[in-house]
Amino acid sequence: MIYRLLIVAATVIWGSSFVIVKDVTTYMTPAWLLFIRFLGASLILALVFLKYRQFYFKKDHILYGALFGLALFTAYYVQTQGIIYTTPGKNAFLTGTYCVMVPFLAWAVTKRRPTKFNLLAAFLCIVGVGFISLNGDAGVNIGDVLTLGCAVFYAIHIVLVSKFSPGRNIFVLTMWQFFFVAVLSAVVGLVSEPAPAILASMQPEQFIQLAYLTVACTALALLFQNIGQANIPPASASLLLSLESPFGVFFSVLAGAEVLTGQIVFGFVLVFAAIVVSEVLPEKMKGKVEAEAAAEDSAKQVEAPDGAPCAQVE
Repeated sequence: MIYRLLIVAATVIWGSSFVIVKDVTTYMTPAWLLFIRFLGASLILALVFLKYRQFYFKKDHILYGALFGLALFTAYYVQTQGIIYTTPGKNAFLTGTYCVMVPFLAWAVTKRRPTKFNLLAAFLCIVGVGFISLNGDAGVNIGDVLTLGCAVFYAIHIVLVSKFSPGRNIFVLTMWQFFFVAVLSAVVGLVSEPAPAILASMQPEQFIQLAYLTVACTALALLFQNIGQANIPPASASLLLSLESPFGVFFSVLAGAEVLTGQIVFGFVLVFAAIVVSEVLPEKMKGKVEAEAAAEDSAKQVEAPDGAPCAQVE
């Protein structure tokens, strides 16, 4: 349960970030924003987890950290580009479509077929997120296409972390992942974007926004995500991670940027139903099967060795 709660906590933090990222991209380009966020987060983890420094330069941790970083950088960069041209609600919705993709990608990697619960939950979730995030603006633009592309790489990232994290130090893997995202961001920024001159004249409010995105939304939330993903199935992780979209709209409502409507409430109900289908029903079915098996074993034990029923003791 603790690993699922960590993922939910990460989605709450990310849900609060959509409006902030939309604002920050008005004065800072996507690659340099990612560079600042992930370099800062990498340094934070390196300092906080010094007790694990014996793993810092192990070849497999660097290799898989680079692999995770490549997938995550691509997802974040494309998503940050996408939000420039679309609304935060549509960006949140289209990003959340990875919950449909993950069971099938995981099937290709782990050879575990998605269950009927996975498929039904993914369908309910994506419909629910659609009701929450899409408020009549159903037209498709370049920002929507870019955001859908980011969902593919988020799904790949989820599967990679679930596949290769177990048995390795997740704190060090995450540190290297952040470092490689920062490196890739710097390369793209140097090649295609102007230097962030805003840093010289940044206002206190803008520093606070960057600090929140770096510490809470990157260092803390992504660490929570990686810890959770390393310990639960990828299909379950992707469904819980899709809560980012409903929380994004929830915080927009709290901030007065959106109005709570019956459509949004219905979407919340569908997302909650998806979680019940994915996380609660399989456990109930498993418990029922185990109880029936235990009852059968008990019935067999009360029979005598020759098959005759044992005499009951009054």
